[in-house]
Amino acid sequence: MLKQLRPALVMIVAFTAITGLAYPLAMTGLAGVLFPKQAAGSLITENGTVIGSQLIGQNFTSDRYFHGRPSATVAPDPADPSKTVAAPYNAANSVGSNLGPSNPALIERVKGDMERLKAENPGQQVPIDLVTTSGSGLDPDISPDAALFQVPRVAKARNMAENRLHDLVVAHIEKPMFGIIGEPRVNVLALNRALDALAKE
Repeated sequence: MLKQLRPALVMIVAFTAITGLAYPLAMTGLAGVLFPKQAAGSLITENGTVIGSQLIGQNFTSDRYFHGRPSATVAPDPADPSKTVAAPYNAANSVGSNLGPSNPALIERVKGDMERLKAENPGQQVPIDLVTTSGSGLDPDISPDAALFQVPRVAKARNMAENRLHDLVVAHIEKPMFGIIGEPRVNVLALNRALDALAKE
């Protein structure tokens, strides 16, 4: 029996070492050499301080900034660790809402967001990504339509001309990779950084 078990055990140990240790370490090292910024998390620094990542959204709530998609991520409730509370863009707990289209809580949340956005920009169609969460809850990008929809609110809050903000949004539209993969998008953090820089001019 040991004669039959020995090759199986050797193969288990060998493949565990190769696929569970050697391969991940090699890929991590290779990524660090070939794509150092991406391997480190695509972090964005300002004056030597990390202020975010190109890959993870942030919860902008002020009217003076462009807002990202809703996020369904949660965190432990400080008052009761057995419960959770909303914690938008919590990278430690990437998750979608798991609420079905007939769920009353989801319907109420989407209706509330729609009413608020319609009041913010009357007469304009609300882009779908401003009321729906992404699968990860961490999406850093919005559609160009979603960014342009917010121009009147941001312009009013900052007392700026709408055409300046419109041009700023257009300048920050990223095209699909190789022209065919994905959709045009706007990175909210990059746009808001450019917005602050524009306000200082």
